[in-house]
Amino acid sequence: MTNNRIQPGDPFPAFSLPDGAGQTHNLSDYAGRYVVLYAYPKDDTPGCTREACDFRDSARLREMGVQILGISQDDAASHQRFSEKFSLPFPLLTDDGEFLASIGAYGEKNSYGKVTQGVKRSTFIIDPQGKLLKSWLAVKVDGHAEAVADAIAADMETSA
Repeated sequence: MTNNRIQPGDPFPAFSLPDGAGQTHNLSDYAGRYVVLYAYPKDDTPGCTREACDFRDSARLREMGVQILGISQDDAASHQRFSEKFSLPFPLLTDDGEFLASIGAYGEKNSYGKVTQGVKRSTFIIDPQGKLLKSWLAVKVDGHAEAVADAIAADMETSA
């Protein structure tokens, strides 16, 4: 599966979205830093919890100064509970699906033969210049945070 909307090297679409605490986050707030924006289906579900905790626990991402941002359609109260329950040190953004669709992270999903519409587990690395470095549009949780760290580390080496 490829992302026909945004290709590596393209400017990542600007966003202005609220987090669980009601604070608004803009892509421009993170200019000059690597940003990992990961889209996930639902707060406090097994796969989404593992993914959030893997990003939370990644010492490599912390050491590299990477800003992690989660995004789903859950409301602010749900994000706040999820974040507090698992001590997530990064914002969880809420979206009505419009921004998620614009980046290829919302649409038709097939789960065990059942076709539904919803958030597709996806990850986007945005480089310090605000361009897409790499995307995953069908994330398998196990080992994913490490793969993200590897991609950023490789880019840092070639950019040095």
